[in-house]
Amino acid sequence: MKCISSRNQNNSVDFGFAMRNCMPLDGGLFIPNDFEDMRRWILYTNSSTSFESIAGALTSAFLKDEFSPIICETIAVNAFKHFSPQIKKLDERLYALELFHTPTGSHKDFGISFLVNALETTLTLTGGEAIFLDASVGELGASLSLMMRGKKRLKAVLLYPSRPNRKIRGIKESDLIQNGGNIIPIEINGTEEDCHKIVRAFFLDRPFVKRNSITVANTANIGRLIPQSFFYPFAFSRLKEDTRADIFYAMSPGNYSNVVAGLYSWKMSLPLSGFICPTTHELKLDAAGKCVVMDGTIDFLSREKSDPASPSNLERLEEVFNVNSLMLKNFIFPSLVTTDDEKAACQELFSRFALLSDSATAKAYAAAKKREEITADEDSSVVLVMRDHPAISADYVFHTLGEKATLPPDVAKAFSSVDFFVPQCNSIEEVKKEMKKYGIE
Repeated sequence: MKCISSRNQNNSVDFGFAMRNCMPLDGGLFIPNDFEDMRRWILYTNSSTSFESIAGALTSAFLKDEFSPIICETIAVNAFKHFSPQIKKLDERLYALELFHTPTGSHKDFGISFLVNALETTLTLTGGEAIFLDASVGELGASLSLMMRGKKRLKAVLLYPSRPNRKIRGIKESDLIQNGGNIIPIEINGTEEDCHKIVRAFFLDRPFVKRNSITVANTANIGRLIPQSFFYPFAFSRLKEDTRADIFYAMSPGNYSNVVAGLYSWKMSLPLSGFICPTTHELKLDAAGKCVVMDGTIDFLSREKSDPASPSNLERLEEVFNVNSLMLKNFIFPSLVTTDDEKAACQELFSRFALLSDSATAKAYAAAKKREEITADEDSSVVLVMRDHPAISADYVFHTLGEKATLPPDVAKAFSSVDFFVPQCNSIEEVKKEMKKYGIE
């Protein structure tokens, strides 16, 4: 698969390059240049087709110009041999796509595991090493340290804040580079936003980034985003025997990565009818009740550079619809969800389906209920996308429902807090000094 910048179609690179050099110099984000028509294969899948097989076939479709089908299958199997999404039928027209049956209880595990395995494979074939540089206070750092165990060509520098506490979660002593692992935790004297500022400062130092092959493990990296497109063909393989009409996915937009990934599935000819989500500051309703992107009239080249530390995929979303803006208005269905709407939705999910939900899931369900006019066909189905285990938001669940949400023991273990008492850093210069101790300069 060739990748191009969202701001320059002439900036074309292969997928391996885009993973290692995740931020184009023009300030955009890498996007797929073309898509394989997978309709015949997608229609062939069924409830017996494993997520590994689906991921392997789609990986081959994306990367057929770079890797053989055997290598693509190996990447997918290594990435997903221990976990898979699950589909649950809630009623005749409502399903839940659960993405939290993973080692850390977060949907992020899918993208990070694929990215790590794809990048390790690429580097094994081409030579060289790469370094992830990310801010970490929760799932990302825990997932990255877990998925990188045993990898020989990858390192990760994880910046974590001293406030509101000094803990970094999910890392074992054996993960540390000085103990034979590949993780370098660095404490930043400040907050999570201070960690993000330092990541941004690194990516302004292009020679340093290029010299050390520094990349990120968040969705600014196309290698983290692509595997999220596997969720929807998996869901369809489970639903196709049960529904004969429109399929809508209801989700909280977050940083828009799952919406974009769903659109990439659609561009591979996956049958689906649209995405329902709560409105955001950027994604709103116009006077006619249609979807509008608030920054949509601003040319990409006139915008700030994309953020490597805390990315938004809104630009990728806009790029999908640039050819036909009317499609945006008839494929994305936002709904204004109030705090009361969200609370009522959370309570209804529990009372009707015994389903605990976090804020994101409750908002998505509320949005779906408020857009029932588009799902009114009795044969239509709505798939509620549940990204993270509700116990990760245990305080929210208890406050809203009065119920205790408990993490599975393995997930709780993955999130155990540790404190390495490493020296605090106040600036990019001090972080570079710490990295120099491990040969990164």
